[in-house]
Amino acid sequence: MAGSLTRDVVSRPPLPPDVQGGWGDGGGNYEGRGSSRGAAYIGIYVLLAASGMMFAAFASAMVVRRGLGDDWVSLHKPPVLWVNTVILLLSSIALESARRALRNRNRDRFTSRWTAGTVLGLLFLGGQAFAWLQLRSAHVYAATNPSAAFFYIITASHAIHLIGGMVALTYVDVQAFRLRLGPAKRTAIDVSTVFWHFLDVLWLFLMLIFYVWG
Repeated sequence: MAGSLTRDVVSRPPLPPDVQGGWGDGGGNYEGRGSSRGAAYIGIYVLLAASGMMFAAFASAMVVRRGLGDDWVSLHKPPVLWVNTVILLLSSIALESARRALRNRNRDRFTSRWTAGTVLGLLFLGGQAFAWLQLRSAHVYAATNPSAAFFYIITASHAIHLIGGMVALTYVDVQAFRLRLGPAKRTAIDVSTVFWHFLDVLWLFLMLIFYVWG
């Protein structure tokens, strides 16, 4: 009898991992997930520090250049920048709401809120392109004056960072629709959200720079 029970235990296949209410296992190995998550956070914080220093250098150069000569002409900023700011703030709110839904294991709410945040991010990029087109239609180019040059360089740099964030948001969105957001994907969600919030705060800082010293 004991030998039969032993054979049953040995031959029985292991139980599948807990998929937490239909989220899926994320297609990853759970062993070492804590160390991988820590490494991901270290990586994103290093990236944020480097990006912050770069934009701080841009802002410092802009302020210094403004005081070096009398050729600085304050740029007339397109009003759509304020609309873009609201859109970016709403996208950040939507992503944070999605992350809270994830903690409550509400799959449908997570997917809808995350998708909304991703779409709003895309709208922000479109709004920025529209702002540049407005400047070009007014014959304001990077070579027009130093103020315009700094505006184009700084907003283009921010847009490049935001495109990188959009890639991450889109990746998470695709995984959500494929029901592949198990624990192995949670780090990607948290890191993407942190990076997006950083871009949000960074944009507010840039708006301050543009309207005070631009």
